[in-house]
Amino acid sequence: MAEGLIAGLVVFTLASFVGFEVINKVPPTLHTPLMSGSNAISGIAVVGALLVAGDRDWNITVILGFIAVILAMVNVVGGFLVTDRMLQMFKKKEVKA
Repeated sequence: MAEGLIAGLVVFTLASFVGFEVINKVPPTLHTPLMSGSNAISGIAVVGALLVAGDRDWNITVILGFIAVILAMVNVVGGFLVTDRMLQMFKKKEVKA
């Protein structure tokens, strides 16, 4: 039990450092398109959270899975809103006569 917890914490810590370094190296002009393109990955997180939260017994795992579903959906919806707003900037404006 303790070995699995320690291994999970090590993976989480290493992933946090690697993710921070990767995001820091992305130039600001590419940051928004790359983040909006990662909505598919967030969709996979929603499916995983639904699988965790799908149990019928209310225990800590189901509660954490439910919170994960909510947070992942906020991430997906926010990403699509940012993408839509970004794409609106590139549309040609109609000239009113």
